[in-house]
Amino acid sequence: MHRPTLADILRRYGPAYRQTCALSAQQRRAWRAIAACRTAELGGVRERCEHCARERYRYRSCGNRHCPQCQTQARQAWRAARCREVLPVPYAHWVFTLPHALNALAAYHARWVFDTLFACASSTLLELAGSARWLDAEPTVTLVLHTWGQDLRTHLHVHALVSCGGLDAQGHWRTPVRGSHFLFPVKAASRLFRGRFIDALVAAQKAGVLDADPARTEAQRAGRLRMLREHDWVVYAKPPAGGPAQVLDYLARYTHRVAISNERILGIEGDQIRLRVRPGPDHGRRTVSLPAPEFIARFMRHVLPRGFKRIRHYGLLAPRHKAQRLGQARAALRVPEPQMPATETAQAFLRRVASLDLARCPYCRCGHWRTVEICPPAEHAHCAHRTDAHRCACARWATMIPKVPRPSGMPATGSRRSRGYACCLQRPTSPIPARAQRRHDVICRARGAFAHWRLIRKDERRDFEAADAIQRASPAHRILSITA
Repeated sequence: MHRPTLADILRRYGPAYRQTCALSAQQRRAWRAIAACRTAELGGVRERCEHCARERYRYRSCGNRHCPQCQTQARQAWRAARCREVLPVPYAHWVFTLPHALNALAAYHARWVFDTLFACASSTLLELAGSARWLDAEPTVTLVLHTWGQDLRTHLHVHALVSCGGLDAQGHWRTPVRGSHFLFPVKAASRLFRGRFIDALVAAQKAGVLDADPARTEAQRAGRLRMLREHDWVVYAKPPAGGPAQVLDYLARYTHRVAISNERILGIEGDQIRLRVRPGPDHGRRTVSLPAPEFIARFMRHVLPRGFKRIRHYGLLAPRHKAQRLGQARAALRVPEPQMPATETAQAFLRRVASLDLARCPYCRCGHWRTVEICPPAEHAHCAHRTDAHRCACARWATMIPKVPRPSGMPATGSRRSRGYACCLQRPTSPIPARAQRRHDVICRARGAFAHWRLIRKDERRDFEAADAIQRASPAHRILSITA
């Protein structure tokens, strides 16, 4: 029985959802990438077994960080790199959570809320670690942003992996004052974290940075501040049971994936999507059913802003001096430098991870697959489904190619890039050399792709303006849909 994937749900229920709900440009970009991932729209290769002559198609992946089918190798590489930076000292696992009263603000100003969450959590840890009462040293800090819960509701928090010890100003390694497994009290960290975030929120309101704040009046903003000050913010800390490698394994499952994996989607019953979730305190419910529009809406809330870095390092791991400070820490701990890992090919990586030789034919189990044809992406559609890097490459290709004389029989109307469509549809009547024909075809495809990309961007701008008008016209409806 075929289990549905996130791409299947978007293809099946997407058209009806997009008729009633507006999406941002980044959400539409992620939508197109996930729906086209590993399909003929992105192109691929046709392979044939050298022994039994069976054939198969292997399509390219989208490479989008929100796609649950991609980034497995990048996730493994990230975990391996972090394991090389782990020091032989105890570590603590911290979690800083924002109250749900800020979910509506995050829907309009996601980048500001996430950046402030990172800044406040990191400064809280570094300030307490720099106090002579607790550590008086600089530890290693790695923060990873999570925005979702098990049922895909908005749950803004960051996970932190902090070393129980640090490097002092004299270059010596110091352990915590109250023991090797205790950094500082959670209540003190919670109050300091809350105070820093509220101060940053008040300063941003006075500076006019939050122009689209759903709390538009002074009374609404004062009420939100009162709610934020009434309760203690949730800050969680404990030493990992299996050491830092266990926390890295936990974080690596989410560093290069957003919100949900295909393994958690159990099935579709009518218009209900069944998900697997962790059991609650009563160990009762392990699955949850959501209507398809609600499932898509919850997933789209976790699409990150364009170019946002959800993994950040502080302290000894800060990028500006990581190599120098880590070298000093290893020297203080008398630990040798880690050896650089040997690079491996994609075939070796898949053989190690999947325990399978993917190049061997599963039908005859004797021959190996050999590429016999390279399948190009769908005509005039591949540029819309590629990532930003691919689109930029297409744009650079189209602008850097030299201008060639127009072949005889080709209409001269239209601009250089608009003629790309005419070149693809109408061939010149007079014969031209094969080499010039191939060169001309390549240039026409590049110009046509760039022209189509410009049309896509024009549509995105128009849709974005419509979505912004909808959101500004009904902010109360938007807030209720987010906090539901």
